[in-house]
Amino acid sequence: MESEAFEIIKEQDKEQGAAGFTVIGRVNSKTSREIQNKLEDALNSGEINIVLNMFQVEYMSSDGIRVILRIHKEAEKAGGKLKIERPSEMVRNVLSMVGLNEMLN
Repeated sequence: MESEAFEIIKEQDKEQGAAGFTVIGRVNSKTSREIQNKLEDALNSGEINIVLNMFQVEYMSSDGIRVILRIHKEAEKAGGKLKIERPSEMVRNVLSMVGLNEMLN
């Protein structure tokens, strides 16, 4: 049976002046909504630069890609950016397949 463990932890990345988040586990239709809500909250509070540490992500569905693309566009519109830091091999492969390599840090 596949693990359904998931967590998103907010951290302040003071070095880059960005809102930092660590995503752990599976990013699917259920968990991508939570990611979207937390990242939109950060954007709405003025944190326009977002760094996602995805080293511990073991699976990412098209819902996760949709959220990443949406937040990327919203951050750029606000004058900031979204960066993916330390992507797991699976995340790196998925983002490369859909042409989102520029988000990889």
